[in-house]
Amino acid sequence: MDRTLKPQPTSSTPLECPLYLRAYATLCNWRRNWHTRQQLARLDSRQLADAGISAAQRQAELEKPFWR
Repeated sequence: MDRTLKPQPTSSTPLECPLYLRAYATLCNWRRNWHTRQQLARLDSRQLADAGISAAQRQAELEKPFWR
């Protein structure tokens, strides 16, 4: 029995994806950033401490634009 690893066919790299798929993925990432930052803004100090996030880290994250 041959146990050598054969290279698996690779899926398309991000640059090979159609433009509309890259645009859709970018919009999804922006929406996720916005949504998670909204959730972060609603956490109280006890919840932040449970997550290991300081108030300064939270503020720095909330000040970022949605595209970063």
